[in-house]
Amino acid sequence: MSLSIVQGFSKSLAMTVLSEIGDKTFFAAAILAMRHPRRYVLAGCLSSLIVMTILSAAVGYVAPNLISRTLTKHVATVLFLGFGLWSLWDAFHEGESEELAEVEAELDADLKANSRATKANDKADDEAKKKNRMFMSQFFSPIFLKAFSITFFGEWGDKSQIATIGLAAAENPLGVVLGGILGQALCQTAAVFGGKSLASQISEKFIALSGGVLFIVFGIQSFFATVES
Repeated sequence: MSLSIVQGFSKSLAMTVLSEIGDKTFFAAAILAMRHPRRYVLAGCLSSLIVMTILSAAVGYVAPNLISRTLTKHVATVLFLGFGLWSLWDAFHEGESEELAEVEAELDADLKANSRATKANDKADDEAKKKNRMFMSQFFSPIFLKAFSITFFGEWGDKSQIATIGLAAAENPLGVVLGGILGQALCQTAAVFGGKSLASQISEKFIALSGGVLFIVFGIQSFFATVES
């Protein structure tokens, strides 16, 4: 394995773990796993994050072909330093995040809405429901689709997604994808099998501090790489 792949892999793995632990999608996976079969929740959440990682890395890979590589590295440097300072600001100026409670409230509201919809559907004829059933739901569990969609839209535009784009533009995209997928697998497995108790015990201040320092280190490395080139 080449050095560039190893560097991209290690940076992506560290960034993903520190970005996703305690993130909204982490809490969503933990709560969903308490209410539904874990295998469907893990499969849905992890599949969504793998797709998101590949898409983000692809954008980062294409970016240097659309604009100059030097400008791309400058943008990556600014992103890393900006995210690092943002994370440090959050750690020192905000208390423990209320994301867990917010996600739980959102999922509770969604569960109630689905309950009402189910009661209404129960009044319909079973044969009619079979004819009107969506094509995709015949092949995928509704829980899988729910976990996939919640995670995908929750991660879209998130700090970790943008950071993955910047990292793939500066490092080997294959290494970034492999490291990102392993990091996502570790985080989602911990969320699904660790449950809400693990999510509630996470020190978000420590995670924010660690992530902030990591992003700043990446930013400094990207800056010197740009200067040397």
